[in-house]
Amino acid sequence: MFEKLTIAELFDLEHTIAKDIFDGKTYPWEILSELSDFIIRLGNTLDESMYEKTGENIWIAKSAKVAPTACLNGPLIVCEDAEIRHCAFIRGSAIIGKGAVVGNSTEIKNSLLFDNVQTPHYNYIGDSILGYKSHTGAGSITSNLKSDKSLVTILIDGEKMDTGRKKLGAILGDHVEVGCNSVLNPGTVIGRNTNIYPLSMVRGYVPENSIYKKQGEIAEKIEGGHR
Repeated sequence: MFEKLTIAELFDLEHTIAKDIFDGKTYPWEILSELSDFIIRLGNTLDESMYEKTGENIWIAKSAKVAPTACLNGPLIVCEDAEIRHCAFIRGSAIIGKGAVVGNSTEIKNSLLFDNVQTPHYNYIGDSILGYKSHTGAGSITSNLKSDKSLVTILIDGEKMDTGRKKLGAILGDHVEVGCNSVLNPGTVIGRNTNIYPLSMVRGYVPENSIYKKQGEIAEKIEGGHR
């Protein structure tokens, strides 16, 4: 059952500049402890005709749009054609993928956003990985620390997967849609092409190609609708 949580089941790695960080890894959260150092190494190899180093370990593509009110901390890479909007706060250790959007008052910390990810309004993304073309609706957040500060486990098919991490937000597969004002609890993993209803409180694993309506009610997607 744990194969559903693997990198291969969740992501198309051709849609991230950070493809190489996944080499030798099985589960996506394994990269989070290495992300900061990886960004520094990768940043120092970027084409200077396409990227500008604007601060300590901060590389921004010349085609990216960054609002003057945004707060950017390194290590950080903002890829081509990405957009960082008004009052966005990137705390560091982050990669913002090609064509991705980090919006108004959104906070990003120790996270990897694949290409064309959208976190456009009032989101918190911490210790998380958001797959290609995933989208977080306004006010939705990734909670990355349990209230008792214990290590995060992932519940899948009645079994618990140990992650060994104290801080772990959410893992969103490619093409995931998260509805407005949803809370993704620590260690939430959402399979590819799945929709989360607005105002949801999500924990554990949500299967790919499904619609999460509420806890205990998940509908399988079918062509032309859902069951």
